[in-house]
Amino acid sequence: GSPAARTVTEAHTQAKQLMAELRQLIRGIHPQVLSDRGLAAALRELADDAAVPVTVGTDLPGPLPDHVQHAAYFVVTEALTNVAKHAQAASAAVTAQERDGVLVVEVRDDGRGGADPARGSGLTGMADRVAVADGRMLLSSPPGGPTVLRVELPCRRSASPY
Repeated sequence: GSPAARTVTEAHTQAKQLMAELRQLIRGIHPQVLSDRGLAAALRELADDAAVPVTVGTDLPGPLPDHVQHAAYFVVTEALTNVAKHAQAASAAVTAQERDGVLVVEVRDDGRGGADPARGSGLTGMADRVAVADGRMLLSSPPGGPTVLRVELPCRRSASPY
């Protein structure tokens, strides 16, 4: 019942709330489905939770390196967030395919276009994440739309020593 006990109890409650928020953030950055079932399943889950209808098409013949999956997931998450916030789109489509050691991910929407990396940090953050994975990001977003975001990520797989 002392003032110190109340302060400790309040601090403990705040710490528990912060831990819950941190767990939620980590799941958003690296959802369990990405580890358990791979990028294709994680993209379908993102589409299911999107603010606009999203179709997903994937052609991924095998497991991808973790850093490639993480980068692709981050980009699609951010792109779909941008579609919901800025595009005024009725729908979007996500495709992911691996060809000749490169993962190509595209996010298209039928919105108003005009996306410009100079007007915000979201597109710049995506480009930075892709660059860290030795990839590249291309954006086409003329006024009036549509917007197409394309990311190409090398899928170098380390050779097994066995």
